[in-house]
Amino acid sequence: MTYQFDAVVVGAGGAGLWAALELSRSTNVAVLSKLYPTRSHTGAAQGGIGAALGNMEEDHAEWHAFDTVKGGDYLCDQDAVEAMCREAIETVYELEHLGLPFSRTEDGRIAQRPFGGHSRDFGKAPVRRSCYAADRTGHMILQTLYQQCTKNEVRFFDEYQVLDLLVVDGVCRGVVAYCVADASIHTFHAKAVIFATGGFGRMFRITSNAHALTGDGVAIAYRRGVPLEDMEFFQFHPTGIYKMGILITEGARGEGGILRNNSGERFMERYAPTMKDLAPRDMISRYIYMEVREGRGIGGKDYVHLDLTHLPAEVIETRLPDITDFVRTYMGLDPVKELVPIQPTAHYAMGGIPTDIDARVIMDEKNTPLPGFYAAGECACVS
Repeated sequence: MTYQFDAVVVGAGGAGLWAALELSRSTNVAVLSKLYPTRSHTGAAQGGIGAALGNMEEDHAEWHAFDTVKGGDYLCDQDAVEAMCREAIETVYELEHLGLPFSRTEDGRIAQRPFGGHSRDFGKAPVRRSCYAADRTGHMILQTLYQQCTKNEVRFFDEYQVLDLLVVDGVCRGVVAYCVADASIHTFHAKAVIFATGGFGRMFRITSNAHALTGDGVAIAYRRGVPLEDMEFFQFHPTGIYKMGILITEGARGEGGILRNNSGERFMERYAPTMKDLAPRDMISRYIYMEVREGRGIGGKDYVHLDLTHLPAEVIETRLPDITDFVRTYMGLDPVKELVPIQPTAHYAMGGIPTDIDARVIMDEKNTPLPGFYAAGECACVS
C-alpha cells in the first residue's frame, strides 16, 4: 500500500514520540515502529532527566553545560550543549504539564537527586539536578507522550520495519517499510522524514539495551551515503547486573549507594575524592575495570559490589522499586540486606547519523543537509 503524510517519524521512543507530538499540532504525521510504542527502549531509562531547575539547591544551566562539556572530554559541540542544557528546564516543565508524574518534594515541587557528573559551581561539589519519577522515569515518559500523541490523532503503524529511504533528485521523500504481521511492503511518502530509531548496543555481549536496538536507522542512512559520525564512542554504564547487563539506575548511587571492591573498600574515594560514586559514567566504568584488572574484583572475578544496605528500606522500596524487583528476580538477592554484583554494561551510542543543531541530517564537513531528512535521539550525533 501507499500512504501520504506531511511527516513520517521512524521510531516511537522518547525522541520519536516528542517529535510526533510537536508535529501533530500543525501537520498530518505518521509514526512507524517495529515495536508497540510503549515497549520502546526509552522505558528502560530509569534514573531521571538532567535539568537545572534548582528545586533542591542553587543550580544553573551554565553549570549543567560545564559538566556536560567536561564529561564529554571537551569533544561535544558546545553550541548544542548550551542549547540542550538551557532548553532542558522548559522541557521538564512541559512534560509535567503534559501529565508526567514526577516524584515530588514535600512542598509539591519536582524532586531532584544527584546524578553522575552533576556538580555545582563548575565542579566544586555534587548537586541534585536529576528530575525523576521513582526509578521509572523512561516508562513514564513513554506513557505520557503516547497518550498525548493518541489524543492528537497521530497515526501509528506498529510492528512496521523500515527498510529504506525514498530519495528523489537529492531530496528525501519518504520511506519503504515491511509489515511484520503479514509480510507486506508499504510505501510512505512525506515532505519530511525523522529518524528516531535508537542505538545499536546489541552488538555488545554485555549490554543494557533491548533486543530491538540493532542500529537499523543508522544502517539505512549509511547505505544511502550518509557518512556516520563518532561511531567509536560508546558509553558504558558502570552498574549493570553481573553477566546480564540489566541496568541498575544511577539513581541508586544518587540515593546513597556505594561501590565496594573485594575488601569492602569504597574505592571511588581514591579515584574521585570530590564526586566519589557520582563521578561521570565513563570514569567509574574505567575504575571498576582497573580494580578488576588489579585483582580487587569480588572473589577474583570481573565484578564489584553495589552496596545499598546502609540505606533505609523505605528509601530502597519507594524510590528504587524497579531495580529492587530486578535484583530479587534475576539475582535472587535482596538489595535491602545484601550486596549486589555489578559490572559495566554497554549502554548508549554516542555516535550515529550526523546532524546540525536543528536535527537536519548533514552529508559532509560543510554541513550540507540532505533535504527532508532529520534525525533525533540516540541514532543522531551532533558533535
